[in-house]
Order: sequence, then structure tokens, then C-alpha cells
Amino acid sequence: MGTYLGFTDTKVGRGGVWIGLENFIFLFGDDVARLSLFNTFFYTIVASVIKFALGLWLALLLNKHLPFKSFIRAIVLLPFIVPTALSAIAFWWIYDSQFSIISWLLVKMGIIHTYIDFLGEPWMARFSTIAANIWRGVPFVAICLLAGLQTISPSFYEAANLDGATDWQQFRFVTLPLLTPIIAVVMTFSVLFTFTDFQLIYVLTRGGPLNATHLMATLSFQRAIPGGALGEGAALATAMVPFLLAAILFSYFGLQRRAWQQGGSD
Repeated sequence: MGTYLGFTDTKVGRGGVWIGLENFIFLFGDDVARLSLFNTFFYTIVASVIKFALGLWLALLLNKHLPFKSFIRAIVLLPFIVPTALSAIAFWWIYDSQFSIISWLLVKMGIIHTYIDFLGEPWMARFSTIAANIWRGVPFVAICLLAGLQTISPSFYEAANLDGATDWQQFRFVTLPLLTPIIAVVMTFSVLFTFTDFQLIYVLTRGGPLNATHLMATLSFQRAIPGGALGEGAALATAMVPFLLAAILFSYFGLQRRAWQQGGSD
């Protein structure tokens, strides 16, 4: 139904007629829609890369023999378990231009002299929302990769040690190849979750300032519901599908590599 609406001029409270690609042509020439596409890619790429790096580091750390390891794993999951809206409200207070704990600490330490307007300047707002997304997403990546690490047989590392491999060589030639299928699936889900993020952005900035944090999902909602242009909003949502399919294909090829590693022919 949403895909169909994208090809109509439907408004809230009024049925529409088929107009073909007019909504998509309009959005292609719309500055805000193009900006939301840039924001979505920037937000997704930066957040996903950092989440993967931090998640892998955390997974490797948790895979070691640590005291209270089970308790630490449970604590690590907390940012992912807390509802997104509550996390966003917490970050909204952290980023507040008058009551920010970050700005307060930096002022007390003498590093800055005025409070930082985290959500009031376009690029600062972009990086602030990315930081909030990373905080929420790292536990998911870490726990999934940790599960993958625990499926790797210790015999591989024992053989590598006998061959005189360094820690880096063991990571490069043993851990990464065997973890690649898990990485493919985990990063696919991470990219999907990040690309379609709505709650975090909507609670924190509503797409502001100056549309600097509008993602395709938030702009689609704004155009369709508050703006009343259901057809235009649906077209924007439909335009997200090819990018989501690309992420799924990434996972598919990762699984194909797993079949090759196991000697499968399919």
C-alpha cells in the first residue's frame, strides 16, 4: 500500500489519483530531500564503521578471561536494551545548550569558556546524533561478534602459536577470516537499523537545525503525516528500498563465502 501511495497524489483526508513518477521526480529536484539522502548516508556510514570498530574491540576484550565476565556482558547490553525514546531523552539533556553535563565539566576543567550548543549547529548536531546512535548500537555488534568468536576452535590459535604467529597475525589470518560471515550478517543488521533510524533523530532534533539531521525516514514522516502529503512521503520511503536491498545483498555474499569456507558448493 505504501509503495502504491508513492505513485499517487494522495493527501491526508483525500484520496489521490495515479500520477506515475511525478513524486519521485519532484523529490529528485527537492533540496531538502537531497540533503536528507546525504544525511542518511553520512549518518549510516560513519555510525556503522565506528560501531563495528568499537564492537569488535569490545568483543575481543570480553572474549578474554576476565573477572565477573558474565556481569560485565550484562552491563554492556544495557544501552541496547533501554528503549530508544528514553535514550534519546537522556541524550537530549546531555546535549542541552544550558544544562549539558558535558559542557559543564569542560567549563569546570577550564577547557572551554562557553557552553556548547550541540544540537543548534548543523555539523555539531550531525556528530551529536551519530554519537548517540553509536552508544546504542555498539552493544548489539559486540555481543553478536562475541558469540561468533566463541565458535572459533582454540586449536586454530594453538596451531598459529606453534607456527610462531604474533597476536596481530593470529587476528589477521585466523580470527578475521573465520569471523567474516558473522561480520557480514551483523553489519547488515547494523546498517539496516541505522539507515532506517527514526526515533532517535525525531526525539533529539526533529530533523533540525536547518534540516541538517533529517534522515529519509524522518523526512518521509514529516512530509506524510504533519505535512499531509501521503503520496510524497510514501515515495520518499519507497526510495529507501534499493539501498536496503543493497545491504541485504552484502549479507548474502557474506553467507556465500561461509559456504565456500566449509566446502559447500551452493
